Amino acid sequence: MTYSAAVAGASGYAGGELLRLLLGHPAIQVGPVAGGSKAGQLLGEVHPQLPELASSRLLPTDPDVLAESDIVFLALPHGQSASIARVLPADQRIVDLGADFRLGDEGAWKAFYNDSYAGHWLYGLPELAGAREQISEATRVANPGCYPTSVAIAMAPLLAEGLVGDLVTVVAASGTSGAGRSPTETLLASQVMGSMSPYKVGGVHQHTPEMEQTLTHAAGRDIAVSFTPLLAPMPRGILATCSIDLADGVRTEDLRECLHAAYASERFVTVLPDGRWPQTSSTLGGNSVHLQAAADPRTGRAIVVAAMDNLVKGAAGQAMQNANLMLGIAEDAGLTDTGVAP
Repeated sequence: MTYSAAVAGASGYAGGELLRLLLGHPAIQVGPVAGGSKAGQLLGEVHPQLPELASSRLLPTDPDVLAESDIVFLALPHGQSASIARVLPADQRIVDLGADFRLGDEGAWKAFYNDSYAGHWLYGLPELAGAREQISEATRVANPGCYPTSVAIAMAPLLAEGLVGDLVTVVAASGTSGAGRSPTETLLASQVMGSMSPYKVGGVHQHTPEMEQTLTHAAGRDIAVSFTPLLAPMPRGILATCSIDLADGVRTEDLRECLHAAYASERFVTVLPDGRWPQTSSTLGGNSVHLQAAADPRTGRAIVVAAMDNLVKGAAGQAMQNANLMLGIAEDAGLTDTGVAP
């Protein structure tokens, strides 16, 4: 059986990545493609990397047109999905790549996004314990953010097993595509090349409550996150370094065994051999997360490093995983864990 997928926000980076993945999918074909302010333009002008769709025109974002497809991907800026989802049929399968429905705490949403609260959908990170079965039965799924995906996969098993404490410190670098396609001075090549810089420092980054929500759920107790994001001079990729207090007697071997046990059957999560550390280039283009962990006995800290492609496992690839589960297709259909290097 073949399904059709509509993509709203197809002119952005995540939308373009969704189209790339859909073109290689064995059971989902590209349906209506909407481009917001770029409606009317040829896809070949907006995404020249997709020659198969070059002659297709981006449509206005019309919910009635989107609803003609079996599943709708909303790859829109934060705050723009709710109004569209509200008028789509109640049984329409939707994966929202924005933040609109990720948070269960209305106060946290208003504090970090300064916008009206739209509600909470099922959180779509299949590798979390028990999530896969719930996603398979859902019609509305909130796709996780890129930073929160890397941190959740790195830390959730250790928290669930009680190997570590309650305050996670995260320093994570992201490529410039994580900021979206809208032009800003801080993303000019002359500003970014040869430089790394922090931004939204001091607990104000909007992904902070999402991380805390996910890790608290995994741990079964309140978890706090201190998050410092960095802008790296690369188009895509995330390298997240997470550190946290060790429980008494926990060694590197214990951390690694816990991660191995959690992800042994997960195609898209790789715990690297002892002594080899993740690098973003190894995950480029793949729907994969690479992990490594070590215990620092001198300071009593655990360090877990995760690398992934922010546009694939951090956005479009994860959305495809969720869509596959929602449609009853093999979860890895149209996806690969193979990276592109150099």
